[in-house]
Order: sequence, then structure tokens, then C-alpha cells
Amino acid sequence: MFRHVLVALLLFCVVAPLQAVEPLRLGLNYPSTGNYKSEGLELRRGALLAIDQINSQGGVLGRPLQLISLNSAARAEKATANVERFAAQNVHMIFGGANSEEALAAGQRARELGLLYFPTLAYANEITGHDGHRHLFRESNSAWMSAKVLGQYLSWHMPNRRYHYISLDDAWGASMEQALREATKSRDRARHGYSKIAAHGARRSDYLTALKKAAASEADMLVIVLLGQDLVQTMRLANDMGLGKRMQIIAPNLTQSIVEQAGPLVMEHVIGTEAWNWQVPKLEKSVEGQAFVDEFIRQHQAYPGSTAATAYGIVRQWAAAVQRAGSADSEAVIAALENHHYRLLKDEQYWRDFDHQNVQTIYAVRVKNRSEIMQDRFKQDYFTIIHRMAGEEAAPGLDDWQQERGDDLTLQ
Repeated sequence: MFRHVLVALLLFCVVAPLQAVEPLRLGLNYPSTGNYKSEGLELRRGALLAIDQINSQGGVLGRPLQLISLNSAARAEKATANVERFAAQNVHMIFGGANSEEALAAGQRARELGLLYFPTLAYANEITGHDGHRHLFRESNSAWMSAKVLGQYLSWHMPNRRYHYISLDDAWGASMEQALREATKSRDRARHGYSKIAAHGARRSDYLTALKKAAASEADMLVIVLLGQDLVQTMRLANDMGLGKRMQIIAPNLTQSIVEQAGPLVMEHVIGTEAWNWQVPKLEKSVEGQAFVDEFIRQHQAYPGSTAATAYGIVRQWAAAVQRAGSADSEAVIAALENHHYRLLKDEQYWRDFDHQNVQTIYAVRVKNRSEIMQDRFKQDYFTIIHRMAGEEAAPGLDDWQQERGDDLTLQ
């Protein structure tokens, strides 16, 4: 009895001071409604797992982390307004978002307020390219990086094909299509046709019109540069039309939640890229990565996707940088992040100093057969990794970045 009381007192002595001090607040700008709400749930789960682990180990600089979440609905204006609200609640950094427009707008406002911004699910090259700045760090890969690994795989295994593109009419859609055209030598728009889908307010008829145009072409490769419900609805229509039987469908940025929403049968054999999935820790022999997978499964009875992993990694990396810097001040954390190499959920990654892009291995994946997926215990083992490219090879080099930036060759 005395032993139990002593243990309880010791735990109280450790936990009570942590609860008594002012927390370090993190702002999660995430879509809890709208086209990307499934991705938003993944972001929140990944972030909370990281925060719980850090707090159980004593917090950061003796202070607990506290998550403040606001719905961005995947809209730039709402995400920007949320940055103002986060600042009023004295957050120390902001992360999240479901598209590149959010990242560009909210990141710029965070910069004006002296706050760090870590976008998620934001792949446009401009984010760490032309529009990059000191207060923005991107953990996820860029369109360029996805295009490089896809382009290499396709040129090796499916050379001399005819492409047709259906792309979102926004910054990510434009940069992804351009990068993939370059990587696959499908630059000739007369031969390799295209359609654009409105960034907001697209209807079923818009997706159908674009797919009918693709079906009428002579293309044997259909690239669907869409995300969220735009991709889900387009894939369902493409399946109804039987396009997957006569064309190889490519969705450059795949996520676990997309396959879940569209359905494994609809997504069978689709090729895309991911920076991480739950099989990667075993592939890369990452002990911490496997621990993350195991704990996520324990809590949610489901595999973590790349979206959850991104949020988890951002929180862990920011917290580690604060610990190294001895301060949560933005400038101190920037200095602690730049050129920092680390291993967390897979092999080595690092934050580049000149553009604040996270350099990491990127994987090309193919969605498995539905019958194979249904044999899995959670019916979530969606992807086969078909190609792997090291981050240094996938990411644009300094010369490419300087050419895009023009005269503005330092982050401000």
C-alpha cells in the first residue's frame, strides 16, 4: 500500500509542475468540413499523437504542448482569418491546410505576424519556390518531387505513351501538370491534351465533360491532377465509364483517405506518389516509425496514412528545434531547423536552408487489387511501393531554385 502511495506521489510531483506552467500552444489550421474533411481528421490524429507523446516525456523546455484547432474548410480566406485568431490566442507556430492556396495565403499572414507556418497537403512548387519565405517550412513533397519519381518510373516501364491531363485550375494543379509534362516528355499540348477543373464549385457535369474528352482522345495514359472529393468523384465516374480498363490512370498525389472514400475497386491499379505510408518504416528499418504505426493502430484500429504522418512529423520536428534552440522564438527555431538532418519515421530527412523544403525519399505507389486489399485485417493495405527515389535526386537543385526566384535569391 505504501509503495502505491509513493508511486502516486512521485507521478504527481512530475506531472503537476508541467500542468501548472503556461503551455506552448500550436495552431492546427485543418479542414473539419468540406471536400477534405477526411484528410483533416488524419491531420488532427497525427498531431494529437505527437503532442501526447511529447507531454508524457515532460513537454518542451519544461512546458506542455497544447493544440488549438480551427476549421479552415480548405479555403484560403478562412485559413488566413484563422491565423489572426491563432495569433490572438498566443500560439507559437501554425501548421495544417489541405491545398496550396491555403498554404500561400495563410503562410504569408503568419509571416507578417512573425509566426512559423508548416503547410500540409500543399504540393505547389511555388510554396518553397517563387513564393517561399523564412517563416514557411514544407515537410511534404513538392509537385516537382512527385513528378521526378513518377517520370522516372513511367519512362522505364511505360515509355512512348500518349497522355491526357485533367487538372485542378489552381497553383498546385498548374505546377503538377507542368512538372509531369516535363518529366514524361508530354509537353506538346496538341498531342497530349488536357482539361481544367475549377478550383471551387466544380460540378459532376464538369468532371464528366473532362472525362469524355479524355475518352475521345487517343491517349493511353490519363493523369488526374485532383485531390479530395474532386478526385473521388472523378475516379468514380471514370470507373463507370470503364476508362481504367483501356488507360493507365495516374493520380500524382495519393493518400489513404482517397482510396477509402472512392473505394478500392474504383482505385485499382491507379499509380501515384506518397512521401510515406505505413509500410515504409519496415522498408527503411525505422524503429521510431514502426512505433508510430503501432501506437496509431492501438488508438484507432486503423493504419496511419501519409497525412497523419506529416502532422506528427511537423509537431515532433518543431518541438525538437525549440528544445535545441532553448526558445520558442521564431528566429531561434528557424536557425535550429535550417540544415538539420534527422531520422524519425523513415530514413534520413533534412530541412534545406535556402528554400526550407524538407528533402526526403519519395515513393511511387500502385493501388492493389481489391481482392488483395480485402484480405488485410483492416482492409486498408492499399499500396504497393513500385519505385523509390532519394530526396536529393527528387528535389530541385539550388540552380533550379535560383532560376525560379530571379533576383530574389534569399528568403525574407
